[in-house]
Amino acid sequence: MKKPLLLQTISGLTAMLFMTTLQAEPQFARQYKSAYGYPPSCNACHKDGGGSPLNDYGKAFEGVGAGAAAYAKIEGQDSDGDGDTNLAEIKAKANPGDPGSTVKDPGKWLDTSNLIPKSVQAAFPGVKVYKPLDALFTDKEIERAAGLGVTLTEADENTIYVPVKDGKAAGTAIIVPAMHERKPFFLLVATDPKLVITRVEAISTKHVPGAEKSAIYAKLIGKPADAIAADGVGEGTSGVDAAIVSGVQKAGAILAVRLKK
Repeated sequence: MKKPLLLQTISGLTAMLFMTTLQAEPQFARQYKSAYGYPPSCNACHKDGGGSPLNDYGKAFEGVGAGAAAYAKIEGQDSDGDGDTNLAEIKAKANPGDPGSTVKDPGKWLDTSNLIPKSVQAAFPGVKVYKPLDALFTDKEIERAAGLGVTLTEADENTIYVPVKDGKAAGTAIIVPAMHERKPFFLLVATDPKLVITRVEAISTKHVPGAEKSAIYAKLIGKPADAIAADGVGEGTSGVDAAIVSGVQKAGAILAVRLKK
């Protein structure tokens, strides 16, 4: 079995190293940096970190095409309704998607310590240090994911959160979107350091009946992240259960191709 790269590269590193800036950035963050001169946090477009539901700025960005040209199209809007245009906030390094971050008081939304979603923190109580890893895919990784039965594209670029305790990786977590009857919801998938799934829970599911308390979650716990399809967990499922399994398969593939050699 392939040894998780997570165990090889993270164990023993100091907290200072974990707080350094990563060189790689997801597609939209790279485009934002190219347009405005600095990388945003995921909270520019998401309510609670990478992979979580979109905030109003993210929705506006998506509504005009979600590409490099989309930023300019919404610069004159005030997406978060705080009285400052999106462009004015961006120039002041304030968050255009958060009414609590303004031109006069940008806040600390760009600090690494404020980038970890609450659902991720809840999955690892007592952990104070996290290393966010950007999940960008090479052609070889996309090919490996296909071998696991999962199709990955640029649209699936995400953030992997690695909790660090006593200088060692305590596991991983990722938030991925899922879809049921054209209604989006989100899934938190957490693992132990060996990439065995320890927790799966739904986020923002009020509009998707059955997603929050599905019995399928219990069947996913204890499975290796890269073996959901092989273990046949999704066989015979339908409706929201099938959507959950599909989302967890994608999460598992992302973790496996990025963190295993």
